[in-house]
Amino acid sequence: MTVFDALIGQHAAIAELSRAAAAASDLVAGRPAQPGALTHAWLFTGPAGSGRSVAARALAAAVQCDRQPAGCGSCPACHSVKAGTHPDVRQVIPEGLSIGVNEMRAVVGLSARRPSLGRWQVVVIEDADRLTEGAANALLKAIEEPPDRTIFLLCAPSTHPDDVIVTIRSRCRVVPLRIPPAAAIAEVLRAEGFDAETAEWAAQASGGHIGRAKRLARDPEARARREAVLAIPARLTSLHACFEAADHLVQAAEAEARSLHADQDVTEIEELKVAMGAGGTGKGATAAARGSAGVLKELERRQKSRATRLQRDALDRALVDLASFYRDVLLVQSGAEVPAAHPDFATDVRTVARALDPAGALNRLDEVLACRQAIELNVKPKIAVEAMTAALRLP
Repeated sequence: MTVFDALIGQHAAIAELSRAAAAASDLVAGRPAQPGALTHAWLFTGPAGSGRSVAARALAAAVQCDRQPAGCGSCPACHSVKAGTHPDVRQVIPEGLSIGVNEMRAVVGLSARRPSLGRWQVVVIEDADRLTEGAANALLKAIEEPPDRTIFLLCAPSTHPDDVIVTIRSRCRVVPLRIPPAAAIAEVLRAEGFDAETAEWAAQASGGHIGRAKRLARDPEARARREAVLAIPARLTSLHACFEAADHLVQAAEAEARSLHADQDVTEIEELKVAMGAGGTGKGATAAARGSAGVLKELERRQKSRATRLQRDALDRALVDLASFYRDVLLVQSGAEVPAAHPDFATDVRTVARALDPAGALNRLDEVLACRQAIELNVKPKIAVEAMTAALRLP
């Protein structure tokens, strides 16, 4: 197996990245490389679940690999990049709402160094669409005048200026990724030990997101959250039911976010307090404790930003399920012979399809997508979701 085997259903991208990895190996060895196969900046685009960050990490491992073919998947370099411990591969993974200028300046500064152990300096920026204006400008300067042995790998949903500014996009080679087919995802799940029925159901219900397919296959709580969301459209028969559904969606997202970050928050605060001398009785302990207040406040700010991001992500997953529900409604109304996203909710889908005409179903799909956009634009989740559920009410 090679590092590119983790890319599901992306044959064109794998071929392009394999050529780049071979060229990187040839350049390091002093051999003639295929012209144009390798460039210093890449932009991986595609919908959620298409494997943007997987592709970036695979290329990062392949250019560090010293075996043939590059990206063997079994050498120490490939293993350390996969584990996130390679000293010459820096991964910028935003925990909060954005990637700030100070963080990006620090990464750019380190990327200008010569490789210490590997063959290249590689910077992987997941969610490059979260770069602030200042951070994007700092990155732009590095991409415009890149060091000889440095490669930048950016990941973003699309090449739209709202996701990646034009000046950065124009200096990157764009690798578009597509949603993996359900059959390919099911095959991966079966290879990981899931039975055929579970694998096929999770692959279909995930909407092409392999990470979500794995969660649905193994986590009963994830399945319960999905079922609670998909039961909503058929119950929206009164305004009271609409507000009740909105409360459930927001509270469920908050609870899921708390379960993911609460323990980590406590651990981080305790570790920081110890590092700043909390509980010390020696000389200077009081002054050290006073000086830690500002650092603690900054940590709490970052934790709050992370909690907001996790809540939004959890709510967005619920909204994606709702959107695919109304897509199934339109399939029933049109008689299209296309596999349903949620075959286990066929009864509810038919109920809603009988209550609405096609224009009504399409309008409700638009309302769900508008709610996703409103939340990304910092509208309070409860207000955005209440407006959406009121618009989804059945006639």
